[in-house]
Amino acid sequence: MTALTATAPSARKQSRGSRGPHGLTWTLLRVHRSALWFWVLYVALTAGVILWTYGPGANAALDELVRSGCRDGTPNLGCDTGSAHVSRWATGVGLGSSLITVAPFLIAAWAGGSLIGRELENGTAQLAWTQSVSPARWLAAKLAVPAVLIATGTLLLTALHRLMWASNPELTQWYGTWNWFDPQIFNANGTLATAYALTGLALGVLAGLVARRSLPGLGVGIVAVGILVQQFQSLRPHLWPTETRKSPVGFEDTVSMWAGKGSYTSTGARIPDLLCGDSASCVARNDVAGVYLDYHPASHFWPLQLVETGILLALVAVAALIAFAVLRRRTGALV
Repeated sequence: MTALTATAPSARKQSRGSRGPHGLTWTLLRVHRSALWFWVLYVALTAGVILWTYGPGANAALDELVRSGCRDGTPNLGCDTGSAHVSRWATGVGLGSSLITVAPFLIAAWAGGSLIGRELENGTAQLAWTQSVSPARWLAAKLAVPAVLIATGTLLLTALHRLMWASNPELTQWYGTWNWFDPQIFNANGTLATAYALTGLALGVLAGLVARRSLPGLGVGIVAVGILVQQFQSLRPHLWPTETRKSPVGFEDTVSMWAGKGSYTSTGARIPDLLCGDSASCVARNDVAGVYLDYHPASHFWPLQLVETGILLALVAVAALIAFAVLRRRTGALV
């Protein structure tokens, strides 16, 4: 009984002393605390830009439209060019959207260069594997912990951006610099912002594992994300069935995402847009009956978003599996 009584307080004291953040997650946050603070500041700065555009920037722009007579329904050529406050509002929209769009490149650079490449280059990862941390646990933490922080921050920014975009349709109508299908706006207004950010993390981690050095991992990660973004911008109009308009004389400017356009004959066959204009001989020679336009209206926003998001998340899963396979080949075990 005496021995039990003597050891009980010591055990309780040791239990109390072990409380608090610890383990691989806490170690990862401490090692990369500079990146964590940078992410916090990035989210705060981007949120500040978006909130200014949503509040003071939009209010000043609307007041200026009232003073210039642009909201009374009377035609006014000066309203087409905007004004100082309206231009600042449009700049705020573009800056906030661009800050969200650039996040995958920053994440890929950090993941390839600092998160993975530098630790493999300096031997920090190998040291961790000898301290009861298996390669599998090490890589899982490298993917999971940043993914949670990245998804949380990006989803917050997306919610704020949607609030800003939906709250001022009148400004968008009067000063149509930005449209719903523009890449910056399209990515920032939906699930794609988070999907691309996670893709940047996965590709950066894979690049760092393959390169095993910081600078090559950083460079390969950025290039991989750049190629992916460029390819998907070209592929995006073809991810969902389009609607088609036909006209014998042509179309006025339409605010929609174009997937294809051209001419059609009297039999309905499609041919490239010949640009015959007023040339009757050109029209007759090619049997041109009119022009067509394949497009996506604004109602296709969410179908396009979700299809592209699904493809990107599948790529994230594939990149993660390849990363584990590369690590297993390098270490010989993943236990």
